Amino acid sequence: MPSLPSRYFIDLTQPEIASQFKKNPLVILPAGSVEQHGPHLPTGTDIYASNVIGHAVAERMDGLVLPGGPLGVTPMHMPFEGTITLTPDTYQRVVVETCESTAKHGAKYCLILNWHEGNIPSLAIASEKLHREVGMNVIVVQACYVAAELYGHDCGGLTHGGEIEALAVLAYRPDLVHLDRIDYSSDPSRGRNWDQLRRTRSYQPVLRDIRTIAPTGWYGAPEHATVDKGLKMLNDIADAIAREATDLFRLLDEAQGGTAEIKHLKVAG
Repeated sequence: MPSLPSRYFIDLTQPEIASQFKKNPLVILPAGSVEQHGPHLPTGTDIYASNVIGHAVAERMDGLVLPGGPLGVTPMHMPFEGTITLTPDTYQRVVVETCESTAKHGAKYCLILNWHEGNIPSLAIASEKLHREVGMNVIVVQACYVAAELYGHDCGGLTHGGEIEALAVLAYRPDLVHLDRIDYSSDPSRGRNWDQLRRTRSYQPVLRDIRTIAPTGWYGAPEHATVDKGLKMLNDIADAIAREATDLFRLLDEAQGGTAEIKHLKVAG
């Protein structure tokens, strides 16, 4: 069978998917949200980011990108129009049932690639269920944190609506980024202080309203974001995730006494 025209599951035919599962039984589930990102970025920023990174990782690891759906768990952003949220229970069921369907067709490895912090608790529960009850080898990667590790020093950290998020959308849908509209960022120091508090290992204050972090709904300095830098960030993140995920899947196979089937095709290093 010829090489796949796309890594997106919903772009492919049934025979293409069946053949791919026999070749390499890996699926990648993008996880994001629909929420306000200020006046300059689309409400689908998080799912656009996870989709485009997911496809780049799928090319490197020879996998398929599932239709993860745009919605996530994001009640904190509900004070602003443009936000749609699911309950944690609903979201967990969607994740589990989506991936479980592919397991019934032969998928054995599941990489959940998340860009939205509000999804993290629900994904931890869903991935445990997929592992114990469905029998899949599962890794959850917080792609937004990988981006922060690689580009935070150049982009002012991981800020809501800031440069890292602008770069992620520029790498996928530059027509949806409106940098000419960035006219009222909230105080960056306030945003950084609250984000540092909620991202610590030991203490996680539960916030009900994004306006606690950023009264305007967003903060950061995305004005220097470009398509070229976005594409570079995309490739750097995809390289890092593909390398680490491949090693982790092999370790999971070894821990369970199995034979590794996961492939890692194009990443150097």
